[in-house]
Amino acid sequence: MENQTVNNNDEVEIDLGEVFHLLLSKLGVIILSGIVFCLAAVMGTMLLITPKYESTTKIVVLSKQDSSTLTNQDIQTSTSLTKDYAELIKSRTVTEGVIAQLKLDMTHEELLKKLSVDTPTDTRVVSITVTDTDPYTAAQIANAVRDIASKHIQQVMDIKAVNVVETANIPDEPSSPSVPKNGVIGGLLGILLAAAVVLIVYLTNDTVKTPEDVEKYLGLSVLGTIPYSSKNGQEIQKEKETSRIKITTTDQSVGKGREQQKYEEIFLCFY
Repeated sequence: MENQTVNNNDEVEIDLGEVFHLLLSKLGVIILSGIVFCLAAVMGTMLLITPKYESTTKIVVLSKQDSSTLTNQDIQTSTSLTKDYAELIKSRTVTEGVIAQLKLDMTHEELLKKLSVDTPTDTRVVSITVTDTDPYTAAQIANAVRDIASKHIQQVMDIKAVNVVETANIPDEPSSPSVPKNGVIGGLLGILLAAAVVLIVYLTNDTVKTPEDVEKYLGLSVLGTIPYSSKNGQEIQKEKETSRIKITTTDQSVGKGREQQKYEEIFLCFY
């Protein structure tokens, strides 16, 4: 009798086609998971996260007030000094002046977290943006920072005037959080998690379910299958007797009252 050798490899082969069909069969569950996560993200954003509003004011600083005598040197000097102006706007002198003027219940560091200064490249415009949970408070702080910072810049840099390009607006819509953005992120996260769970269950399930699995994973030829019941002999005998009684009392109707038994299969393999 010839002996057949079965080589056991530690490497796991993944059939991409089978994985694709698996994901396709679970497409409903995956999409449902994405919808649930999307709704959860939207509701969490609307109920748990406090919206914040941004108000922006803009100024321009020139080295001379009289535009008729303005030279290219003055423009270049003003452009190169915009970063200096940004640092002066964030100085403690300005922030503490704003806190005192508006009687704000916050410190210098807390106000700096709400304040951002932007100086676009090759421009003389300085943008002052304040973020707050109240749109009116954000506009008030932005305008106060602009006014106090303008005076501070004139004193420190010996500037004759700081011109206001744009006053602070009262925002109608919150700048953050973005409900649509969080909803999309939540939906994509739900889809990815559901797909990952399906793949993990598939990869970790090494049970043999069909004769084809025996030939595929064990390399053995299946000669036949034997039905197997997990119930013992006495229970099976009682069920048979009960089934016979039911058949005789139901006008010989085939299948009525008969309890179906679930069987597992034992594969007879040829080594």
